[in-house]
Amino acid sequence: MKQYMNIFRALLLGGMLSLSGCDDFLDTMPDNRTEIDTEEKVEFLLVSAGPEAGYQFLTEYLSDNVDDAGDSNPNTDLFLDQVYTWTDVTESNNESPESVWQASYSAIAAANQALVSIDEIISRTGETKALVEARAEALMCRAYNHFVLVNVFALHYNSKTANSTPGITYMEAPETTLQPNYVRNTVADVYAKIDADLQAALPNVGTSYMTVPKYHFNEVASYAFAARFYLYYEKYDEAIKWADKVLGSVPQSMMKSYEAVGRESSREAQGNVYISATDKGNLLLATGYSSMGLAFGPYYSYKRYTHSSYLASSEDCVAAHPWAAGSTVKQSDYYATPRSYSATNLNAYIFWRLPYLFEYSDPVAGVGFRRSVFPLLTTQEVILNRAEAYIMKKQYDKACDDINIWAASQYKNYTVVTPEYVKEFYSSRAYAYDSEAGVAKASNMGSTKKHLNPAFAIEEEGSVQESMLQCVINARRVEMLQCGNRWFDIKRFGIEIPRRRLASNGMPEECYDWLLKDDPRRAVQIPKKVMDAGYEPNKRLGNQTSSNVVEVVEETTVDNTATIND
Repeated sequence: MKQYMNIFRALLLGGMLSLSGCDDFLDTMPDNRTEIDTEEKVEFLLVSAGPEAGYQFLTEYLSDNVDDAGDSNPNTDLFLDQVYTWTDVTESNNESPESVWQASYSAIAAANQALVSIDEIISRTGETKALVEARAEALMCRAYNHFVLVNVFALHYNSKTANSTPGITYMEAPETTLQPNYVRNTVADVYAKIDADLQAALPNVGTSYMTVPKYHFNEVASYAFAARFYLYYEKYDEAIKWADKVLGSVPQSMMKSYEAVGRESSREAQGNVYISATDKGNLLLATGYSSMGLAFGPYYSYKRYTHSSYLASSEDCVAAHPWAAGSTVKQSDYYATPRSYSATNLNAYIFWRLPYLFEYSDPVAGVGFRRSVFPLLTTQEVILNRAEAYIMKKQYDKACDDINIWAASQYKNYTVVTPEYVKEFYSSRAYAYDSEAGVAKASNMGSTKKHLNPAFAIEEEGSVQESMLQCVINARRVEMLQCGNRWFDIKRFGIEIPRRRLASNGMPEECYDWLLKDDPRRAVQIPKKVMDAGYEPNKRLGNQTSSNVVEVVEETTVDNTATIND
């Protein structure tokens, strides 16, 4: 399987293969495994339909969840500098855009091979419940990985322009040629194909053949992904329908147990509980090569760009929110408390969430692979996605009910919100940034309220609907902090964000770049090897390019632990 995946990756990246005896090669099985001719082998193949490299590191640093600590801070590298400044990446590591591209298309290749093998088995031995469910999971995996690709490497879907916006290639069959010509489907095409895969899969998802369902597209994980997809697709009734199937009649009983996370006293233990497969709030888990646990842990590494105390107190986890028990949310309000770290060249405010795991390939040399575990889908996200869908349908009381259920799961102390109170709360606050002659400026850097510029229609600023959207967007930002999903809300709602440098006192000193609502950098550039093979690049204002060779990179261990200030 590994050899086949590597060949597929090279093909997708457009690299020239120097192979002798290509005809003989194509006449034989592409690796040393036996044919995928049993249900057990299909299940094993579907394990490969989860990407080994996640988007979370990349998208978290693209977002406004990080600030620049200043030129005197040495805790960075060229890759991180490029990501933070929205520069087309030229560096290669396990979380580079090319790794995300490669891992997602490799997972799609596994899903497509599983679909072919399932059909072949059914034609020989007949249909079984396990094979029907396996086909559904393969379709879900294919849909999900294309969803990741289109939301990272293309501009966000909107019904007005999606028919003309370049998306990515939707792969619906295993690759069989050495030099295929890939054409970009439009964003509308990609979304329509994801929709078709979901409609074919959702009636048949199940767990009868799964040994560890939380690492597969089980029923509730499939419904949760459908709820997110249809929210992004502007199909709000469908988003609510699938969210209902996840949450049931008593959604409080389905929430992640932050109380259990907070009972643990160490970072390692809290991280293990946060990603636990036994927590009913975790619907889909994935492992991958990642430095997320290092970057957002009690270490100096990567702290040039970090979630700062200023961000925490002015915009998200300990800022003013309508659900705050007092004027602002306090650390003590949380079941699982966010932590503050400060020292020379260190200004970080983080949750103990994604674990930092190290897989040794050579314990003596101290080298191996940084890994983490990601909750890709959770009930907390589902209930906030449903709240947003309710807001778009102007069912504000239902949206407040969902926000209150979310708040009760996250906080020991909170205020019950109503549509009237949410409107009053946001009406009393200034927007974080203003705009003058089309150029964003910092008129009020510290605020939880930011101008929303979605392509879909919402009511005017200050309205109940706009205020409720501010509320749910901020709740989702807190809930998914350090998990990479804030970037997609920035794209979906056209939120303009700065790149600002902090002074030694931790306050913003200089804004040196802005990502405006129509900035083409909202679509991560296609990897250079793909473009070199003739693939259409994303538009840029300048001549930025990327050039990197993808490989799984071994890392050394890191033990530069920082000091915590509770």
